[in-house]
Amino acid sequence: MTAAVRVIGGGLAGSEAAWQAARFGARVELIEMRPVRMTGAHATGRLAELVCSNSLRAASIENAVGLLKEEMSRLGSLIIECARAAAVPAGGALAVDREQFSARVEERIAAHPAIEIKREEATLLDPAVVTVVACGPLASEALAAEIARLCGRRQLHYYDAASPIVAADSIDRSQTYEASRYGKGEGADYINIPLDREQYERLARDLCESPTHEPHGFEQDAANGKVPFFEACLPVEELARRGIDTLRFGPLKPVGLVDPRSGRRPHAVVQLRRENAIGSAYNMVGFQTRLTWPAQKAVFGRLPGLGSAEFLRLGVMHRNTFVDAPRVLNADLSLRAAPNIFLAGQVTGCEGYVEAAATGIVAAVNAVRRTSDPQDRAAAFVPPTTTALGALLSYLRDDTSQDFQPQNVTFAYLAPLDEPPADKRARRRAIAQRALREIDRGAAELTATLAATATA
Repeated sequence: MTAAVRVIGGGLAGSEAAWQAARFGARVELIEMRPVRMTGAHATGRLAELVCSNSLRAASIENAVGLLKEEMSRLGSLIIECARAAAVPAGGALAVDREQFSARVEERIAAHPAIEIKREEATLLDPAVVTVVACGPLASEALAAEIARLCGRRQLHYYDAASPIVAADSIDRSQTYEASRYGKGEGADYINIPLDREQYERLARDLCESPTHEPHGFEQDAANGKVPFFEACLPVEELARRGIDTLRFGPLKPVGLVDPRSGRRPHAVVQLRRENAIGSAYNMVGFQTRLTWPAQKAVFGRLPGLGSAEFLRLGVMHRNTFVDAPRVLNADLSLRAAPNIFLAGQVTGCEGYVEAAATGIVAAVNAVRRTSDPQDRAAAFVPPTTTALGALLSYLRDDTSQDFQPQNVTFAYLAPLDEPPADKRARRRAIAQRALREIDRGAAELTATLAATATA
């Protein structure tokens, strides 16, 4: 048994990190402040609680995040295992019953003999103790300040927004139809609200004209007084302000969603995705928002089928905190200024549930290695850029821009093929097959190396 590894944060990244560190022989102290101290977005004290969407996005390995999920699975990911076990119908995506998912993760973590869960707030980081900080995007002010101190620079932050959730039995199904885009998945995994031009333009107008929650001064960018939204997860009203057709080419795009009642494609479509296994709740896809709650009820209540909707959750806004990764992190996700401190999750500057959990694997493995040989930096676990995981880490090292911003995993950062097929789909399939071969080889080497270390 190796020395102890401390993990701070019980979200997806922290839960994955704790599991992986224990799996490779470490004694793990997992510190989670909830429910002793709650955040503005969490509703429970459970480990791995999903605070925004219940979707882990695309499942196919021809999509970068789908490939990343399969790589994680082959590396023994607890998060992916529990997500697949708690899956709900979602077309070509992996979406979960959020309560089942977090319950499965917590049950597995709590039952592991090498993991001790402590419910308390961590405010100080000891550079001498090997620690994985997976505080998520909602780090407490004290812990965020401590990370900033160790980084030796100002932290960055941006805003994320969550979509409303609607009770299924309050939706007027006579004004909707069930379908998945291009018939993927089971073919009818989403409830679709078709909009004609007039209905669509009224929605866009309402979004632009309705009152929004105004952030406090400390929540704004000090340089320009504006809210620093994450570009890939903009509030729906911000998208509407960018032009009348922006939503039609974004979350309300109608392609692949022909209305079976008319045989025609609508002008725009609002999609509702199942939130739980029993299908009692649906998420408004792409409707993350900072509209005031009364405004949300009024605007969304004017949509066809939602006139009597019961909103189980309205959209909320919260701050996400992250570091300037290319300038403060080493390739193994340790802090340059404090090599025993590893970061994992969205605090690293990766975006998305899957990406967060993936960095938990990397940070945990390297933390275990650090306890075994504090001086051996060459043996760090950093997958090559021929893999999705390696590509994600590559982005965190890319210092091209002085304005580092979070990003989801993308094929753009995977190393190109020597002789790529002309067809895009075939090219991505070939890239994915190469990546999985690399991951399989790396997983075997990793298991052998750490197993030897654990028994030494």
